[in-house]
Amino acid sequence: MKYLHTMIRVSDPEATIRFFELLGLREIKRLDNEAGRFSLIFLAAPGDEGAQVELTHNWDEKGYDGGRNFGHLAYQVENIYETCQRLMDAGVTINRPPRDGHMAFVRTPDNISIELLQDGRLDPAEPWASMPNIGVW
Repeated sequence: MKYLHTMIRVSDPEATIRFFELLGLREIKRLDNEAGRFSLIFLAAPGDEGAQVELTHNWDEKGYDGGRNFGHLAYQVENIYETCQRLMDAGVTINRPPRDGHMAFVRTPDNISIELLQDGRLDPAEPWASMPNIGVW
């Protein structure tokens, strides 16, 4: 058995691609199906192309809710503080800040929860250590 990908439905593929690019993923393949009126866009972290996220965009849909029902995607990062700062600088809300130097949660434009896990542990540091949760994660 081999893991292939996780699929999430997206309303705005370009906004979602920009979000995942902030995390370090890159588009590796795209299939547009005119007859079925959908696009499949595959993303992966460089060097880890076997673990893909498939973005499914149904051209005629008008928005999805209930993204929280999905659970979350998780990514290990080299420096959780730098990653969260880069996301914040781009306007992404840090729903669960990395107060412990180990774990944070953010959401995609379609409200899919993304868990960020530090490779190892960093010492707690400000402003993260005292930053409150925002919304749900």
